[in-house]
Amino acid sequence: MLLADIARTSREITTVSGRKEKVALLAELFRSATPADVPVVVTYLAGRLPQRRTGVGFRTLSASHPPSPEPQLTIAEVDAALEEIAAVRGKGAQAERKRLLGALFSAATEEEQDFLFRLLTGELRQGALDAFAVEGLAEAVSLPSDRVRRAVMYGGSLGAVASALLERGPSALEEFRLRTGRPVLPMLAQSAKSVLEAVDRLGPCAVEEKLDGIRVQVHKDGDSVGIYTRTLDDITARLPELADVAASLAAHQAVLDGEVLALDEQGRPRAFQEVSQRVGSHADVPAARLTLPVTVRFFDVLSVDGRDVADLGTAQRHEELARVVPESLRVRRLVVTDPETDEGRGAAEEFARRVLETGHEGVMVKALDAAYSAGRRGASWLKVKPVFTLDLVVLAAEWGHGRRTGRLSNLHLGARRSDGSFAMLGKTFKGLTDELLAWQTERLGELAEREHPWGVTVRPELVVEIAVDGLQRSTRYPAGVTLRFARVVRYRPDKSASEADTVEDVLALRR
Repeated sequence: MLLADIARTSREITTVSGRKEKVALLAELFRSATPADVPVVVTYLAGRLPQRRTGVGFRTLSASHPPSPEPQLTIAEVDAALEEIAAVRGKGAQAERKRLLGALFSAATEEEQDFLFRLLTGELRQGALDAFAVEGLAEAVSLPSDRVRRAVMYGGSLGAVASALLERGPSALEEFRLRTGRPVLPMLAQSAKSVLEAVDRLGPCAVEEKLDGIRVQVHKDGDSVGIYTRTLDDITARLPELADVAASLAAHQAVLDGEVLALDEQGRPRAFQEVSQRVGSHADVPAARLTLPVTVRFFDVLSVDGRDVADLGTAQRHEELARVVPESLRVRRLVVTDPETDEGRGAAEEFARRVLETGHEGVMVKALDAAYSAGRRGASWLKVKPVFTLDLVVLAAEWGHGRRTGRLSNLHLGARRSDGSFAMLGKTFKGLTDELLAWQTERLGELAEREHPWGVTVRPELVVEIAVDGLQRSTRYPAGVTLRFARVVRYRPDKSASEADTVEDVLALRR
């Protein structure tokens, strides 16, 4: 299969509005894919890379390359090229990555270049996989979508299920069922603006702590324990203390859903980045034990003592969880059986307030009758967490690529220092509409102090409101932190740079 086929389908999906049309486009794409190609096809459509990271920065990606006049790149060739780029290490790595990337882009047509740029920068986000790909695959192989969806739930990967179906037909579905030792994609949540909104939408529900840690799925079978991330990576060897905990639970066999976190001396959660570095470390186990002790809090169970309980309601699954996991290892929760009364609503709000006071990032609100839908972002789980906004100053902007070519897109953002200068905190191109892109290109052009091949540095005068989920430590930026999931809310022409938030204001979010 050619890369051009995916790039064209990706573009067409954005131009049609109906679900039926989107599913038909994906079904056509799957019919033409080979079993070997389809896992990569699925991953690309979701806006992800099998390699996760390539080491290629925005500036390198923004370089111009003459496009190929005709499509020639196959999916296998693109995947192999990105694998080679991701593997580059050592002295001269940046130059070598740039050379390899240039060769790849020069072999791509203009539409393929645009697709690759958006894929590699994380800008390719159209929801094709989550919303429509299962139905597209089902249509392509003439099977009911619910059968394919359940296979994906327990197969852990749409790509793996698609590959098996295309190769062996409907009989391949029999191999995809819940098994200890084979992780499945976790159930995900939609968002709600407030606890009361979530309670109103769900009715009788459980309100639980939302911990800012590493999501893990723990598989126990006798003395054998496997620990997997939400992306299904096996991290058992990196968490020996968690494996010990799982081995001691009051069940011979279980598949559990939980969160790994680290607590300080006062019992408050430590920064997500610290936990991430610990869990992501490839150091030997004894060294990992000494760097940062971690613990686990479980909140769900999919299987226990050989019984698949995923289809039971939230309340019933929690009964099973409580039977095998001690209270000290479970997330704290409040059951709201009377969501229409002032007492029930007030209790839900008070619980959420206490959770935030202890340093956790918010709450999860779950319908009591909801089954566990692995791999789906179901409406029966709602996450509620505060979104922080900061008024920051634009310090520079980088030229866009693809459909943003000729427009200033990626913003460099800064906060005020006490001496009147500005400390850069990070970058973002998220949240920008076409109208806003056009406006900011014109305005930043007026403020430009110096032009560069990559963009412009500007007079620090323009204030922009940025929404962030929090901060994370960074040695790259002078304040020692960078913005987490930053996106543009709106520009603030009513504010001067002297009214923008200070570095101290930003650091207060960490507390």
